Amino acid sequence: MPQLQNLVLTDRAATPVAHTFVPRDIDKGVATVVETSGVPIGENKVTLSLRRVGARMKGRLVLTVPVVQTETINGVANPKVVRSAIVSADVVFDVTSTEQERKDAIGMFMTAFDPSKVLVNDTFVKLQNVY
Repeated sequence: MPQLQNLVLTDRAATPVAHTFVPRDIDKGVATVVETSGVPIGENKVTLSLRRVGARMKGRLVLTVPVVQTETINGVANPKVVRSAIVSADVVFDVTSTEQERKDAIGMFMTAFDPSKVLVNDTFVKLQNVY
């Protein structure tokens, strides 16, 4: 059973940056790690959960990356989320699946997001429809 711990994720900047997410809490089976920015409203966040539903195990991973700007009203400046990028993955495995079956499925899904896989990359990163 994995312990709630730091999670380091690397972006795709020209000079890649490793983002360290630190444990926040576990609430009703949902683990949360955050990349602290000093302002909680602007924290990048990852949530992770796993639950059994009948003969299936259902997992969910969500990355939320907010964009924050300072809004000034009547001379009072406050940070405000103007938009967020949200990326999520849901997994569903039968309780009789083998670890190798799960490993293979996760591996194939992971490699679909490689920049060289233009079908997926250009659809999601470049926002181009498939034709």
